[in-house]
Amino acid sequence: MTTEAPETVIVDKYRISCDGGGANGHPKVWLQIPSEQGWVECPYCDTKFIHSDYVKND
Repeated sequence: MTTEAPETVIVDKYRISCDGGGANGHPKVWLQIPSEQGWVECPYCDTKFIHSDYVKND
């Protein structure tokens, strides 16, 4: 059985919410992206939120 990789979402705010989306979601949680790290993962669904300032534009 293959496990799908968690979703990665680029955001432009440091405080974001996640509810898992769709019918199989989870309770809404608010997450703070640490400015020294630039990303945070949802503890429920493992979605990774990356602030747009930390995305490399090659």
